[in-house]
Order: sequence, then C-alpha cells, then structure tokens
Amino acid sequence: MQDASNVDSQLPTSDTVAKFDRGPETLKSKLMHIVYTAPAVVPLFVLLAAIVIFGLLLGDRFFSPFALTLILQQVAIIGIVASAQSIVILTAGIDLSVGAVMILSSVVMGKFTFDLGLPPAVGVFAGLLCGLICGTISGYLVAYWKLPPFIVTLGMWQIVLAANFLYSGSQVIRSQDIAEQAPLLQFFGSTIKVGGAVFTYGVIFMLLLVTALSYVLSQTSWGRHVYAVGDDPEAAELSGVNVRGTLISVYALAGLICAFAGWALIGRIGSVSPQAGQLANIESITAVVIGGISLFGGRGSVAGTLFGALIVGVFTLGLRLLGADVQWTYLLIGLLIIAAVAVDQRIRKASL
Repeated sequence: MQDASNVDSQLPTSDTVAKFDRGPETLKSKLMHIVYTAPAVVPLFVLLAAIVIFGLLLGDRFFSPFALTLILQQVAIIGIVASAQSIVILTAGIDLSVGAVMILSSVVMGKFTFDLGLPPAVGVFAGLLCGLICGTISGYLVAYWKLPPFIVTLGMWQIVLAANFLYSGSQVIRSQDIAEQAPLLQFFGSTIKVGGAVFTYGVIFMLLLVTALSYVLSQTSWGRHVYAVGDDPEAAELSGVNVRGTLISVYALAGLICAFAGWALIGRIGSVSPQAGQLANIESITAVVIGGISLFGGRGSVAGTLFGALIVGVFTLGLRLLGADVQWTYLLIGLLIIAAVAVDQRIRKASL
C-alpha cells in the first residue's frame, strides 16, 4: 500500500490545474471575448483585406484618391439609412420601412417646394418632419401595442410606399428645375475637393452621423438603455429603464435619419424621384449584418455598419474595375452575409 504522502505528491496541484485550464483555450477565449466586446473588428479586418487584395490586383486604378472617394460617394445613402437600421436592430427589432420613408421624405421636400410654392427650407423641414412622424408611429405600435417590429414595419412599408406614389403621381421633379429654383434640395450633392479626392456633403454627413451615433450609444445613458433593451427588455425594465420610451425614441430617430437620407438622395441623383432607392431596405440590412450587429439585439456598433457598407462598396467597385460580371458581387456579398450570421451565432453560444 502506497504511503499517503506519495499519493498526494502524484496528484496535480492547483497550480498545475490552473496552467492546464489556461492552455490551448486561452487564445480562443481571448479572441472570442474581443469579437464579442468589439464586433466591428471582424468587418474592419474584412474591409482592409478587400482593399489590399483589390489594390494588388488593380494597382493605381484602385488606390487613386478618386476611386477611394468614389466608394464613399456610392455608399453614402446606404450608410445613412443603415445607421438608422442599426439602432433599431440593436433593440432586437427591424425596420423594413426605412427605404420607403426615405423616398417619401424626399418627395415631400420636392412637392412642398414646387407644388405648394413654399421656401425650400420649409420643404426640407416638412420632409424631415414626415420621416420623424413615420418612425414615431412605428415605435408607438411596437412599444405600446407590443406588435412584432417585423409586422409593424412591413405594414408601414406598404402604407408609406403607396402614399409616396399616390402623393407624387409618379412624377419626377427634374434636376435642372431644382438647380435653378431650389438648390438647397441638392445641398448634400455639393462637393469639396481635397487634392485628388472629391467629397460630397452627403459623405461628410454620413461620417459625422456615424461618429455622433457611436458616441451617443457608447457614452450616454440613452445609448446604454438601447443596448439593455435589445439584450433583455424584461431585465432592463426591472432595472428602471423606460423600455417603451426608449423604443419610441429609437424608431423616431431612425425615421428622422431616413428623412435626412432622402434629402441626401436628392443631392446624389439631382432630382426628386419616387422610384429611386427601392433597394434601400435590403441594402441597409446587408450593411448591418456584415457590419457585425447581432440580429438578436444588444450587441454591435454603428461603426461596424459603416465598415459593412464600405465592404459592399469596395467589392462592387473592385469587381467592376476587373471587368467581372455584376453577379459575382451579389454572390460574394451573399456569402459574407451568411458568414456574418454564422459568426454571430457562434459568439452568442460561446457567451452563454
């Protein structure tokens, strides 16, 4: 029979066990923790990798200041709309009406200015108010009537889209007329040249918007409430968070941001068209998902959404310069969407 002291000496010590637990799991757990706390890291890595790859393939054609700022111009509208979509999805909701609200707001701006003969500033204000009202209605139905956000915004999308065509009569207000009589409507299309780069006011607004939302969501009590509601609304309410008020404010702000996107859309295309921006709903959700915001709410950042929009822009321009079929862009973006959702699911399971 072995001596007790010999048996004890053969057992692993607590230090040995601790070292074993921190072995091969350490790197993986650290990476998962980084991705969970800073989900924008993944889309940022994908964006940088895409830029490097297309840069190596295309050289100066891709790395020119004009080409890089062209990407920003192409994603400016979707970046603004996706920012609105981001704050909604952070609350575990979704807004399928963002594109329709954007278009109706631009139509209201044009109609109030040209049909009613009001000053352009009043027309712009009316369009912004239109977006705010649409968002507030959706938020009220979600917060107080407890209706699913998907159903509410699906219905709102149909209502706003119908109102858009009924009110506009499917008529386009020409770019030339706007430039001559109401240049304020084209404000976001004005450009600033910095060296060989050309920035529009729409691009600058998008960057300022992302910066402001990132600060508000991370540094204010309202931002913490948004994350809390998305993570667990019942627990948030027990903690003293005004869940209903937070939801209404989120949807109202999203509607207002979409109205600004409508104003920027006029600047981008030059005219007021009820047919413009029809794919904004899908494109905004694409940017949000690729940007690392969880569809289950409570995790993600608006900066990640911007990276997601830029990824789409880089792939679109890069493949176009390579002469590839446009379908390759859709294929790669589809793969990125599935991969982003798979990563999100993996992170959620690891965090439980």
